[in-house]
Amino acid sequence: MKKFSMAAKFTAKTGGGEALAGLLLEAAASAQANQACEAYIVHVSDTEPDTLWVTEIWTSEEAHAEALAQPETREAIAKAMPYIAGVEGARMRPLGGKGLEKNA
Repeated sequence: MKKFSMAAKFTAKTGGGEALAGLLLEAAASAQANQACEAYIVHVSDTEPDTLWVTEIWTSEEAHAEALAQPETREAIAKAMPYIAGVEGARMRPLGGKGLEKNA
């Protein structure tokens, strides 16, 4: 099974960056309990406070899809939607590097 990673750029509605960051950090805290989630990191732009990035690494694409289908995940997404003006994402396969264990 190949690992799966994703990077998402969230553009918050004007002035909503801090609230959206809080919700994304709550999602990161919840991800701690999911063994299939190896990384869930929330970033904020130094120059655009309403632009946030989330990078994720999962044991597999299927594990990521299963997490998205969970009722608590759907609820968290619904809670964040009022703050989101736009989302861009990239689905990737990590190859290696510091902090990344080899694919199983």
